[in-house]
Amino acid sequence: MAGFKAEVGAGLAVLAAAIGFLVYAEQVTGMSGNASAGYELRASFRSVEGVTVGADVRLAGVKIGTVKALTLNPKTFFADVVLSVQESVQLPNDSSALVSSEGLLGGNFIELVPGGSAENYLPGAEIEDTQGAVSLISLMMKFAGGKSDIPADVAAQTTP
Repeated sequence: MAGFKAEVGAGLAVLAAAIGFLVYAEQVTGMSGNASAGYELRASFRSVEGVTVGADVRLAGVKIGTVKALTLNPKTFFADVVLSVQESVQLPNDSSALVSSEGLLGGNFIELVPGGSAENYLPGAEIEDTQGAVSLISLMMKFAGGKSDIPADVAAQTTP
């Protein structure tokens, strides 16, 4: 009988820990019910490497939304992104969006840079000024390999 009580107690402790982890994960990722409140903006990027659905949308380093959808546009071969932005954040209609990184080992997110227009984006509008992700691997390969974007015949003419 004592063994049964110990097993039930251990099971309850594991269940309480699991519920605690779920609550913590919900708070950290912003997946709570009020996270969907806001308006949608669209943007098209050459590359969204490292960005996933649920990734942060930030302004001045502060999370103001999430990435709701990522799709490949079969006509332009760009990544079409749907962003959900808090209703309280009204962006000028000349703002830009870029894929940023938290560091060498951090994840990627969408950073919004506000413009100076007096008019704001309407819900469903498209952000025209975008900058895609920069591949750190390709940059390191160019650096390590000593590759240059200057053609060999032009480089030969400019060296003394």
